[in-house]
Amino acid sequence: MKNATPVIAIHGGAGTISTSTTSPEQAQAYHDALQTVVRAAQAALLEGLSALDATCLAVEMLEDCPLFNAGYGAVFTHEETHELDAAVMDGATLAAGAIAGVSHVRHPVRAARAVLEDGAHVLLAGAGAEAFARDRGLEMVEPFFFSTDARRQQLYRVRDTGRVVTDHEGAAMTKPPLDEDKKFGTVGAVALDMHGHLAAATSTGGMTNKRVGRVGDSPLIGSGTYADDRSAAISCTGSGEMFIRVAAAHDICARMAYGGATLEAATHAVVHGSLPAIGGPGGLIAVDRHGNLSLAFNTEGMYRGHARGDAAPVTAIFAA
Repeated sequence: MKNATPVIAIHGGAGTISTSTTSPEQAQAYHDALQTVVRAAQAALLEGLSALDATCLAVEMLEDCPLFNAGYGAVFTHEETHELDAAVMDGATLAAGAIAGVSHVRHPVRAARAVLEDGAHVLLAGAGAEAFARDRGLEMVEPFFFSTDARRQQLYRVRDTGRVVTDHEGAAMTKPPLDEDKKFGTVGAVALDMHGHLAAATSTGGMTNKRVGRVGDSPLIGSGTYADDRSAAISCTGSGEMFIRVAAAHDICARMAYGGATLEAATHAVVHGSLPAIGGPGGLIAVDRHGNLSLAFNTEGMYRGHARGDAAPVTAIFAA
């Protein structure tokens, strides 16, 4: 399909995002960040760049924004370290690349794309992933680069309870903006380009107080990230273990390919059916080969934005 109307959608995480604890100024900071990212990716698509280029650009920008849990501003492990994950997938070829458990790669999504382009493997982890990134000339940083005081305080609040929580899900001892301890901060993007191709990219710092070595759904192709030109592109955010157990992203494509479900029906079945059935909070963004969008979540809110063609971008935080 040529001359398709390009579509971009992004997310910055889902969770308990209450209007009662959100000031207009706090919400506006998120809207501004989302608008900036959507506009950049939208411009790239309108210039003829690929869906893969646009999604990687969007996620890279989100990795640089400390409002979200990916790259700079990533959450801490129990040992007060950072372990970052990312994945990308090209719907035109089903090529995919992912990295997990890295602490020195400035932009994890770039490393994931480098794995895709290399083609020998799909997922690299830990020291091997970092060696690969260095070999490819990607920017490397010391782990403290990703640290912020806000994330460190979140770790201390959660660690004192003895719990491991998905991102900042645990009850906060204070009330930071937008119930920061109760949201899932994974970031992601999906796109349809003017050539009719789909792509998805996802990046995350994982869980606050997670055990060192834990890997969630984001870098697992078919769980938190998936793209297939025959059906849809999906990027997920939420309780990673639950998304892994239901193979959430691929299940949406399978429902469409094998059962003839629409994008809306398939995403609704997973987000409001399969995931809640096993106690899985979260959400996802998805675009199908016809340009239909679904931004579904079963939490109180999800940071999200999208744009179609050259129309003004739309951003939202709370449920409609």
